This record gives sequence, structure tokens and C-alpha cells, in this order.
Amino acid sequence: MAGSKRDKIKMTPDEVDAYLADNFKVQIATVGKDGEPHLVTMFYTLLDGKIAFTTYKASQKVLNLRRNPTMTCLVEDGVEYGELRGVALYGRGLVIEDPKPRSKVGMVVGSRMAGLPVPKIGEPIDPVIAEGIEQAISKRVLIVMEPDRIVSWDHRKA
Repeated sequence: MAGSKRDKIKMTPDEVDAYLADNFKVQIATVGKDGEPHLVTMFYTLLDGKIAFTTYKASQKVLNLRRNPTMTCLVEDGVEYGELRGVALYGRGLVIEDPKPRSKVGMVVGSRMAGLPVPKIGEPIDPVIAEGIEQAISKRVLIVMEPDRIVSWDHRKA
């Protein structure tokens, strides 16, 4: 149905990219062993334009993703109906053990979690802080969202 309200409030691909780059909290849904959704909120950054975060290797979301890679991510904001914006990404959560990309993401997310100035991905940070973050993420893996479908809305456009 052309010209529907849904079409009017949909974000363009550039708006989706900018919105995801401007935010840092994402709701993650994975599939539990009995088929129920497992939902958590995580701090994230973008790695090559994709939502990425670190989490403990033994966490429930990692166990779920190893069994079934299906993952949904939701980044949203707004209080009043006319302000609501969001992006839902449907696809797979890739569990990555490689310490190099994990470190890139960990430096950004770890700095944010510690209340420190947040670097851009790949930007050098204070070596003492970097060493502390490396220690903190040594028991973690990297999760990268590989979307198959993206749905967006921005009610400010209505």
C-alpha cells in the first residue's frame, strides 16, 4: 500500500546508519534451549557498520547463539509517541573468538562502561586503560550482528 504511514516513517538506509552510529545500547534477543526468547540489553559499537559487542564466553546468549545463531537486535528511543524512533535488525549473531576484533570493540565498549572518554573504533587509548580493558575482556567473545532484514521507524517524520 503505497503512501502508507509505514512508508512515511521508515528511515532511509543513511538514516539507519547514522541512527545506529549515534546510539550505544541495544536490546538483544536470542533463542533459548526451550524456544523462548532470551532478552538482554548490551552496550555496543559498530564494527564495519554492524552492531558488535563483547560478552562472557559462558553467558546464556553465547550458549544460545552456538546452538542457534538466530538473533534480533532493537535500538530505540523516544518518550512521546510522536518521538518514537527505532531500528530492528533480524538475522544471525556471529560468535567470534579472534582477540584482534574483540579488542577493537572492547576498547570502545569498555571505555563507555568505565565512564571514560569513548574512543572511535581503532583509535589508540591510554596504554594503562587499554591493559585494564584487555584483562577485563580476556574471558569474553565478540558478537557481531549479521542482519538479513532491517525494519526502521521515525515517528518524527509523520
